[in-house]
Amino acid sequence: MICCEEIEEYIKFVEENPDETDDETKLLIKNIVKPTLSRDDVFFDEETFKKAVKYCEKWYYKLFPYQKFAYALFFMYDKNNTDIVIFPDILILMARGNGKDGMIMPMANFLQTHYYGVKNYHIDIVATSEEQALNSFNIVYNMLETNKSIMKKYFYWNKTEVINKITHSILRYNTANAKTKDGKQTGMIIFNELHAYENYKQINVYSSGLGKIKHARTVTITTNGTIRDGPLDEKLSMSKLVLNGEENFLGLLPIIYKINDLESVDIPMKRFLETGNKKDIDITIWCQANPSLRYMPILQNELIRDYIKMQKQKSYRVEFYAKRMNLPQQDEEQAITEWKNILRASYEDIEKEIPRQTGEIKGKLAIVGIDFASLNDFASAGFLFKKNDEYIWRQRTWICAKSKFFKDIKFPFDNIGQAGFEDFEITNKDSIDGREIILWILSEMTKYNVKKIVLDTYRYKLLEQIFREMGISIETKDNPYGLVRMIRYPASIAAVVAPRIEVAFAEGKINIGNSAIMRWSINNTSVKEGKDGNKKYEKIEPKLRKNDAFMAFVAAMSVQELLDEKIVYAYV
Repeated sequence: MICCEEIEEYIKFVEENPDETDDETKLLIKNIVKPTLSRDDVFFDEETFKKAVKYCEKWYYKLFPYQKFAYALFFMYDKNNTDIVIFPDILILMARGNGKDGMIMPMANFLQTHYYGVKNYHIDIVATSEEQALNSFNIVYNMLETNKSIMKKYFYWNKTEVINKITHSILRYNTANAKTKDGKQTGMIIFNELHAYENYKQINVYSSGLGKIKHARTVTITTNGTIRDGPLDEKLSMSKLVLNGEENFLGLLPIIYKINDLESVDIPMKRFLETGNKKDIDITIWCQANPSLRYMPILQNELIRDYIKMQKQKSYRVEFYAKRMNLPQQDEEQAITEWKNILRASYEDIEKEIPRQTGEIKGKLAIVGIDFASLNDFASAGFLFKKNDEYIWRQRTWICAKSKFFKDIKFPFDNIGQAGFEDFEITNKDSIDGREIILWILSEMTKYNVKKIVLDTYRYKLLEQIFREMGISIETKDNPYGLVRMIRYPASIAAVVAPRIEVAFAEGKINIGNSAIMRWSINNTSVKEGKDGNKKYEKIEPKLRKNDAFMAFVAAMSVQELLDEKIVYAYV
């Protein structure tokens, strides 16, 4: 049994302060830390850990108990091969203002030194912006400048890198130009603010340099954010599995501080808002997301001001919950539905990410919906089914890589072909070929009993010639049974369909399967109520947050009553 005073003290603190620590911290201790301490194949390098604490507190600042607890877990090794760390993948997620950089950078600097003793243990700080990368790097740079007379014996440094004279270990910061960084021999990578990463392109380039130096580690320090279905959400999904006791093959150490639930956010301020007396503020529950809060009066004041700002300024609400409480929320005045309902539309089991299935739908009644803003941008089409009161939607999206907005769109296109990223295709032509869309629809139609193909008048005019060339009939007054129906007044359709879709999401009766681009499209759409009380759909951001796949679904839902199979009784 491994004994570590700092770990034991923090475990005791968590047990004695259940309201101050979140569920993830309790699960970390129960299912990861305690089992690790009891393993007979784990070596804890207590001597080096003590040196790390001493070095960091001498040259930086006094460490909080939760920080010492985390530091200790850096020094767990495979007893049979101490070149291998037990936790090569460390996630530290806490709310903004808690000092993530101040927590990890003193440790990074220590790992450069002869006290740690690994030569050429290079450390890369990676961020999506130079400012963010510099914020981390400058923690070390400023300490060296402050203590220049002593530190110049051990380090060379400038404004881009810090080099230890004994171990030759280099600390450096990097930004978005990842192409030139491939193949680095890196000991540790620090990914800063993972919530801002849209895909794995930059992450994978830097990670490729790991494994050439012993004690290879990846450390992710981040708050939560508003980008959904990106690398952070995937990392948090993996974290849930290991925190709940699943086999931790990847050596993931998720140190997650977040508020347990939405209702808890208001508790510290309820009495204060009634009395106006600051003595009535009890910040205990806020510590779940802010473990430094009990030690930092300045942070307490910032949180109180931000909470009051959020009450008065509704537009700040989403940011407050995401970054101050690590509990992402959508703006209720805009969101079609909560993110958890979007996930439920994809997965039978959200925790295990088991996709929702369609069952047997061959030969079933179907409606086709089509939508696009421009054929030199995005276009989507899909099939809508109804089975046991469940709306099943399976779609395909076409993307023009030559769109002037393509490179700025926040969606992980590089994941194409992977699970969840199989229902879109990217064309390098000047525009999307409308014939490809119609041919895909016709190919899929052979499997189902399609009642209507629905799109609005504007889209129809762009595809009309193709429909006619392919012999697809158009619904008119003279031909009510034509296959293609035009929506002449899209706004009025949204007014009718929006309440039905809202209820279906809330009741878990929408099934989109494991489609990342469909989840993204739904999440990019706002619903607003006009002065007449009718609801309408809009893009949350007009240029970069595309919602064609969802609007194709809306088009199909406008005639969903055609999916109700009529039972015909024959009397003999």
